[in-house]
Amino acid sequence: MTSTPLIHARGLTKTFRMPDKPPGLAGSLRHLVRPRHHERTAVDGVDLTIGAGEAVAYVGPNGAGKSTTVKLLTGILHPTSGQVQVCGVVPHRDRHRNARNIGVLFGQRSQLWWDLQVRDSLALLRDIHRIPQQRYAQRLAEFDDLLGLGELLPVVARRLSLGQRMRADLAAALLHSPRVVFLDEPTIGLDIIARQTVRDFLRAQCQAGTALLLTTHDIGDIEQVCRRLVVLDGGRVIFDGPMESVRQMLARDRTLHLCLDRDWPAGLDVGLPGTRVALGESPRQLSITFDRDRLGAGEVVSAVSAVVEVVDLRIDEPSLEDVVRRAYAGELSRTPGAAGAVGSAGTPGAVGAR
Repeated sequence: MTSTPLIHARGLTKTFRMPDKPPGLAGSLRHLVRPRHHERTAVDGVDLTIGAGEAVAYVGPNGAGKSTTVKLLTGILHPTSGQVQVCGVVPHRDRHRNARNIGVLFGQRSQLWWDLQVRDSLALLRDIHRIPQQRYAQRLAEFDDLLGLGELLPVVARRLSLGQRMRADLAAALLHSPRVVFLDEPTIGLDIIARQTVRDFLRAQCQAGTALLLTTHDIGDIEQVCRRLVVLDGGRVIFDGPMESVRQMLARDRTLHLCLDRDWPAGLDVGLPGTRVALGESPRQLSITFDRDRLGAGEVVSAVSAVVEVVDLRIDEPSLEDVVRRAYAGELSRTPGAAGAVGSAGTPGAVGAR
């Protein structure tokens, strides 16, 4: 399925001019008389296209440029160079028009008025966005079904628990039916039930055609909400593609755990290339790590069974958390074929359109 492009960035770059000021009062005085600066590039030539109905995880280590990218897409910052459009609007040139097309949720900030009931905050947002009364009532009913919003409407915002506030903030961010939603750590600090409620809600919005750009360190959010992963490192996109692609690049190893009917002979290998054998707590427990692209689990079991009978077995798949950790460590950029996985702007279908 080819998505309608809602976010389109080409060569997006943001460079900040930073002061070179020596420490202390003397350094401050010298800088005042003879100021020196250096440039730091936070976002470096990013190409990004997101279509309607896509949920994209935009991840990277701290300082990679994720928040700066979101600020460029929302119009808070002006790009140093490159092109960017959100729903056909250049964000920094027409911030008011862009604001009508987007919703923004930052997990550690609230857009509710602290001393007002939730219903009053939403009513103010209704007037700001000029939402017709019938449409407003329809949206509240939808949010009640998906988020249990009805019970929160009479509560003053400062009395909401964290989970309740996140539900109300989601309603506030999506009240005007934005076509694009930017989410920064939307489940931070939530308990298991509240976290799952938010993830289910986000999936429902995506299925309705809303484009989601999610910056998070929560692996559960990435696995349950997104099908496409964009990894940023040093301001550059080092991977852009389906989740399964990065798994195959960084998660080829599988570990087979075997229980044997007698001890495995000390020092004996299984005789298969690229395998690593380790004994468990007893000589009757054997763990064998192998590359799934070179060997199948059946081949490994057959090799072991030729020596000792296998009583029981289980296989460990690498977790997405380990995959993302390895991507953060720079292994993705060193992986053969990784560069070819980076999708070109304007072809969201080639990189896992949802």
